[in-house]
Amino acid sequence: MTNLQAKTIIITGASSGLGEAMARKFAPLGANLVLGARRKEKLETLADELGENCRTLVCDVSHPEEVEALAQMALKEFGRIDVLINNAGVMPLSFFNEKKLDEWNRMIDVNIRGVLHGIAAVIDTMHEQKSGHIINIASVAGHVVTPTSGVYAATKFAVRAISEGLRQESRGYLRTTIISPGAVTSELTQSIGNEKIAKGVEKLYEDAIDSKAIANACLYAIEQPEEVDVNEIIVRPTKQML
Repeated sequence: MTNLQAKTIIITGASSGLGEAMARKFAPLGANLVLGARRKEKLETLADELGENCRTLVCDVSHPEEVEALAQMALKEFGRIDVLINNAGVMPLSFFNEKKLDEWNRMIDVNIRGVLHGIAAVIDTMHEQKSGHIINIASVAGHVVTPTSGVYAATKFAVRAISEGLRQESRGYLRTTIISPGAVTSELTQSIGNEKIAKGVEKLYEDAIDSKAIANACLYAIEQPEEVDVNEIIVRPTKQML
């Protein structure tokens, strides 16, 4: 069994879906977990199940001070930060002519700024430690653009660009990984307001794979020797064409 003993891992968007699956995967392997999300009750319920090496904090990643507080909790409780998983994300797909400016801006705030806020919160600590690993959850939409996904895809292309820039500035000891899920079971599709789009996505997600697949991909990247940096992983259902 993989040993994550004493590794401190921060996960955003941890109250459900991919983030919850990661927490459930890592906790039995000995990791110290610091979980952030907007829903306090769900976080606390998860922490009660996972045990004494789990801490939680209500955190909206669009607010930099809240992400900074998450990082400071990790340092206060466990003394170091080994891994940050920027997992929080939203996907309210729409056509451009719907002009859903609030939804577009929310995607930019969470999917792009949230990632940058996470990086800013941990990078000094990781440089001081001369070690660290930042995993950014992107999407297949960061590789392929389809109708209704234009803004969402733009945010995920941005995540890939940010991750690659960070890799090139890593100074040889900061590891960076981009994980791009395809159709995976989560709450991500529930924010789609257009009924026609929602039905199309629902059809795609009939073949969705379990969120544990993304937790396994994260674990694979984390468990590599320090000199091995797994930079990018795409995980799709076998039946997904795009």
